[in-house]
Amino acid sequence: MTAPKPNQSELSRIIKTRAIKHEPVVIEASEAERAALAERFAISSVDSLRAEITLDPDGQRIAATGSLRAAITQACAISGEDFPVAIDEQLDFIFVPSGATQASEEGEEIELEREQLDEIEYDGDSFDLGEAVAQSLALAIDPYAEGPNADAVRAKAGIVSEDDVEPSGPLAEALKGLSKN
Repeated sequence: MTAPKPNQSELSRIIKTRAIKHEPVVIEASEAERAALAERFAISSVDSLRAEITLDPDGQRIAATGSLRAAITQACAISGEDFPVAIDEQLDFIFVPSGATQASEEGEEIELEREQLDEIEYDGDSFDLGEAVAQSLALAIDPYAEGPNADAVRAKAGIVSEDDVEPSGPLAEALKGLSKN
């Protein structure tokens, strides 16, 4: 996955920290934005993308919670054929001013608390909520997703799973003898 250049997100939605309202922010991607996201994430298409997010400021920290729903088309990891995938993800992250995250000394291991796991830094008096949604979509895409014809392609290629193979060898024979008793 490649990140966009600064201020060039395909789904940019800049939120000014002082203008946050106490109502959900709805992000719906346009056709051009969806096409650009599909190219960025190397999938066939993003057919729809909608996020609804509530912002809750606490000083300079802004909690963002909500949901992301998307319909994408991606290639099967086995057959290469396109198939539709529905994405329904809960969003939960915190925007923090740059430098406010827990930095460690070089080589020092730190343990993060749950609320620190999804911190997104921002500079100045605004942050890009759309880019956070785009990154959440990227994380929700399964790069090894299998389409409806994956098993047929495996069978045609002669690939069998371990479940389909009868165990053999001395240990397998001993275990078979025990199970008959």
